[in-house]
Amino acid sequence: MKSIRLVGEICPASPDSRKPKQTMDNRILNGPGPGRYADILLDNWFKRSFKEYGNANRLMLLFLQALIPERKIASLTYAPEESTNQNPGGKNIRVDVECTDENGERFLVEVQRSEQHDFYDRAVFNSTFSIQRQLREGSRRFGFPPVYFIGIMRFSLHPESERCLFRYSVTEDESGELMTDDLHYIFLEVEKCRPDAEASLIERVGYALYHLPELDDRPEGFDEEIFDLLFSSADLHNFAEEDKIKYQNDMTTERDIQNQIDFAMDKGREEGFEKGIEKGIEKGIEKGIEKGREEERAKIIKALKEQGVAEEVIRRALSNL
Repeated sequence: MKSIRLVGEICPASPDSRKPKQTMDNRILNGPGPGRYADILLDNWFKRSFKEYGNANRLMLLFLQALIPERKIASLTYAPEESTNQNPGGKNIRVDVECTDENGERFLVEVQRSEQHDFYDRAVFNSTFSIQRQLREGSRRFGFPPVYFIGIMRFSLHPESERCLFRYSVTEDESGELMTDDLHYIFLEVEKCRPDAEASLIERVGYALYHLPELDDRPEGFDEEIFDLLFSSADLHNFAEEDKIKYQNDMTTERDIQNQIDFAMDKGREEGFEKGIEKGIEKGIEKGIEKGREEERAKIIKALKEQGVAEEVIRRALSNL
């Protein structure tokens, strides 16, 4: 029997890793307005930094070189963001950024801001589209260049672990023999990444990605080229005026949706608990909680649609409700 086995490097996170150290030349910004740097872990703004703005291609190249140094990537070409399902009526998929290197190896990079059901299954599903596109029609051979699915996680899939980097490959259960070197999954949990001198380059990149909205300057010691490009791409001073307005609107929408989700979850629990108590049995409590969530979820979806919020934004925001 074959399975996906976890391998990876240990990246311990200190309890204070989310807070800039006092020795750094930066500060946490307070007040209602935006800070100096944008939160580029939002879909549109991640794509702007890593695909569209200035030297985005070079930034993505340096990011992948730091994350997968064994591949010796020299150049990148971007691929379409949407992949079409070959099965009639099947679900198409979109990833934040997809690119190929000079050897045809494919890298699917996706930012995930909040937890959702079956995320690993979704990662496997999305990766299959890149595999299918490489198989030429009529070919009798199934060989294809390696495919990497890379998840930049703004939450933890492994809250019990201090590690921030997790790598998966397809191996044999008992011996650990690698079945194929052509399919890999990498998850970087940026909230655990540290900024100190002992941290790896990719861990410091993860720290910067997570903390950009809090910073007024780059942390001390973040001197490599990748940080020049990353901080420049996220600097709101470098945004066109229309992009600044769109970013502020996106942040307002993000906060509003999150507030409604939090309210719905709290109210759903309360209403569900009350209905469960009325029935007086444990099964009734569980059903009541679920019913309360579903009713409030329906109310939120209706209200957001009336406000003109895109269905994709609603779906992504409510995925963990």
